[in-house]
Amino acid sequence: MEVVERKRTPAEIREEYERLQKEREERRLQQRTNPKGTISVGIDATDLFDRYEEDYEDMVGGGVPHVEINKMHISQSIEAPLTSKDTAILSGSLSTHNGNGGGTINLALRKVTSAKGWGEVEFGAGDTHGPLFGMKIFRNLTPRCFMTAQCGLQFSSRGVRPGFTTVLARHLDKNTMGYLQWRWGTQSSMNTSIVRDTKSSHFTFAMQLGIPHTFVMMSYQYKFQDEDQTKIKEVAMTMKISRHSVLGATVSVGVPQGVSLKIKLNRASQTYFFPIHLTDQLLPSAVFYATVGPLVFYLAIQQLIIRPYVRAQKEQDLEKQRESSASNIARKKQEAEASVLLMQESVRRIIEAEESRMGLIILNAWYGKFVTDNSRRHERAKVIDVTVPLQCLVKDSKLILTEATKSGLPGFYDPCVGEEKSLKVLYQFRGVMHQVLSGDAEPLRIPKQCKSLGFKQQ
Repeated sequence: MEVVERKRTPAEIREEYERLQKEREERRLQQRTNPKGTISVGIDATDLFDRYEEDYEDMVGGGVPHVEINKMHISQSIEAPLTSKDTAILSGSLSTHNGNGGGTINLALRKVTSAKGWGEVEFGAGDTHGPLFGMKIFRNLTPRCFMTAQCGLQFSSRGVRPGFTTVLARHLDKNTMGYLQWRWGTQSSMNTSIVRDTKSSHFTFAMQLGIPHTFVMMSYQYKFQDEDQTKIKEVAMTMKISRHSVLGATVSVGVPQGVSLKIKLNRASQTYFFPIHLTDQLLPSAVFYATVGPLVFYLAIQQLIIRPYVRAQKEQDLEKQRESSASNIARKKQEAEASVLLMQESVRRIIEAEESRMGLIILNAWYGKFVTDNSRRHERAKVIDVTVPLQCLVKDSKLILTEATKSGLPGFYDPCVGEEKSLKVLYQFRGVMHQVLSGDAEPLRIPKQCKSLGFKQQ
């Protein structure tokens, strides 16, 4: 009789298939509808810094700064594929500013004409503007160059206002793009720009000649990135706070707009934007609080709320997973113990053969979660003894494990479902003792030289 690797049961295969099928359906729905949304809330906090004491002397409670929301914007769009080449896009938006506002709704029909381009027709209407009709085309001219052209007719009580915009773009190199834009209509202009974006920097140069705006602009941003994907660009910072969420803060300083703090949260395809106007003047105190305040606030929230919540949520999920799989673990433990009993005779013969040629002998082997010096207090090790199963896998003084989870090996089972596991082996080869530690899904090949590792069991 030969001990073979335990395969997954039909129930396990069916459960894995259903999980993958559900994830595939969710991704397919997300790709088909492609929902996008933006919520922007403008906050006027100039009273915090631009206060004149004489204005408050005759007012009751005048010493309390007044902070208000002066503008809001909400937009949402979804896509509905009609055929393999035709897509309908429905979008809408609402905006208010100082108590006045309006909204628009748009319907666009996009058709892919070839592998090199597509065309789009747009219809729109709003309560502040009349009906809108527009057309847009995109075309790849060469593998490194493309162009877009857009025209539109805006109907209003003042008549019809036509507009036309065309953009020619070219990849100058791997990280650099060049753009040439011509716009005709209510605000006619000619604009050229160069954008270079790398992992360490972002550079933009733009020059525009037009009516009523003519300008030259240059911007350089330096980025550094750590393991938390934190990037700082001049006085801007973005940080990935979860798998699907990115939080950013930017401080804008200039004349005559003064100092503003912009907070942005991207959650999957949804964007939440909070521009906060701090002062109309260039005040060092406003720049300091706008720069240091959000950083201190984020660190406090991260340490006091986010990390404890994520840790508690993870432990709760692990506990639920353990409870749901308790009977399955007990069954697999019995199967592993039965396999170990069947291995005893084979292991005895293998050890005799290895001892006769001073080959590979497994002295001790443990599999599961180990406790290290960096582990949290009161955390206990969850390991099982797998000395016999590993010795049974030794062939010709070699032990080779492939790149897969070791819980499926004969005589193994998962002692800590959902937690990080390792395999620790103490073995003897040519009369010399060695110790090795391998991750759960890492390949392992022994004998090999390895220094001792300071892991302890409790």
